[in-house]
Amino acid sequence: MLSTKDHVISKLIKADGYISGQALSDELGISRAAVNTAVKALKEQGYDITSVTNKGYKLLNMPDILSYGQIMSYLPKSRMEKITVLEETDSTNRVLKELAFDGAPEGTVVISDCQTKGRGRLGRSFLSPAGTGIYFSYLMRPEIDPAVISTVTCWSAVAVSDSISSVCGITPSIKWVNDILINDMKVTGILTEMSVEPEIGAVSNVIIGIGINVNESPSDFPPELRDIASSIRYESGRQDPINRSELAARLILEMDKIASGFPTDQDRYLKAYRDHCSTTGLDVSVVSAHNHTSETPRLGKAVCINDDFSLKVLFEDGHTEDLSSGEVSVRRR
Repeated sequence: MLSTKDHVISKLIKADGYISGQALSDELGISRAAVNTAVKALKEQGYDITSVTNKGYKLLNMPDILSYGQIMSYLPKSRMEKITVLEETDSTNRVLKELAFDGAPEGTVVISDCQTKGRGRLGRSFLSPAGTGIYFSYLMRPEIDPAVISTVTCWSAVAVSDSISSVCGITPSIKWVNDILINDMKVTGILTEMSVEPEIGAVSNVIIGIGINVNESPSDFPPELRDIASSIRYESGRQDPINRSELAARLILEMDKIASGFPTDQDRYLKAYRDHCSTTGLDVSVVSAHNHTSETPRLGKAVCINDDFSLKVLFEDGHTEDLSSGEVSVRRR
């Protein structure tokens, strides 16, 4: 829920220089005393706000906090009505499932600063520490065949890549099917979950869970992940933290484009996915999704992305196969 503090910080972020207490009071429909109280509370949170008589307030610096107020400074106020921002939760996908069951509309979003039980594909956990990443779930209610849910996942990978490129100035690659990489290091995972009406087999909703490593340092990852996972900030060589609220807002806008353009914008997303996909042309090993921990990998070469976003693989025995699921690993020579 939006507080006076959220409204005030949103105005301060968008202000070009100083904004008077009276202007804040008039624009927000609150008293000057309420403005002063909100500014004091923001300072206690770590916001560097200066005040000058006859000029008003000016935001000099702000902490890296995922909050309604910061996110709202990049989005229309009306868009915030379908966004829930949490400090901590077990899983944003779980929270959004409950909201969806209660009738939440398409475009409902849950964002959290950290997760205690973040989940990735194939039953893996997803590291979700506080203060560094974005843990995000988006609700769609598309009229699609359950068999093509991977299409939504691939569109979402494009949305994440476009968001990172827009805000951070670096364009990631996509490892089939839904890992976002920078310098061959994973910075984002996507978990898509679908609910189906059992009596008619129609899709009730699709929840796209997205976890983004934004500002982590290598030491923030356990040793077993340091050769695999990294963050946008570290891989881009930036010294200052990336604004997580701005990136989250951009991702919301990109996911909104998917919700409004699905499935008619298929050609655009297919082209973008092919352009960003780093798997094609490389030697790969493949195991099935249901038996990925014990199955002997099959070796081959990734040939291309098909029109349905499946991956065509030429295996060493000479036969080709179109993969719509499974675990594909790139083999480095």
